[in-house]
Amino acid sequence: MRKLAAILILVLIAGTAFAQESSAPKVSSTVPQAKAVEVDPALTEISVTFDKDMMTKDQWSWVMESKDSFPQMTGGPSFKDSRTCELPVKLEPGKTYRIWINSQKNTGFRDVTNTPAVPFLLVFQTKK
Repeated sequence: MRKLAAILILVLIAGTAFAQESSAPKVSSTVPQAKAVEVDPALTEISVTFDKDMMTKDQWSWVMESKDSFPQMTGGPSFKDSRTCELPVKLEPGKTYRIWINSQKNTGFRDVTNTPAVPFLLVFQTKK
């Protein structure tokens, strides 16, 4: 009986650890900060940082909601480290930007277990 109880406890502990590890990664921070106003239009990179290590080989989804609200890219995205991806951009003054980090259809940002990140809408406004 003690053996069975010990086995059940090990299974529960392993199941809990698996459930925690298999949860989807989430955005933990962005530059500029989400909902920021008065962002300096001279900013040359937008970055997103996740709460888990991500796949970093050509794996991302910077998703355009509309041409009007997506910044002009000046280069391709790249990972700075295992959690932070940067997008080189040219911003315009006095403009509101809306960029999806993943979406329901575009799930390129994935953690090392291949779990897609929870979609996140980054909205910010540059100063005039």
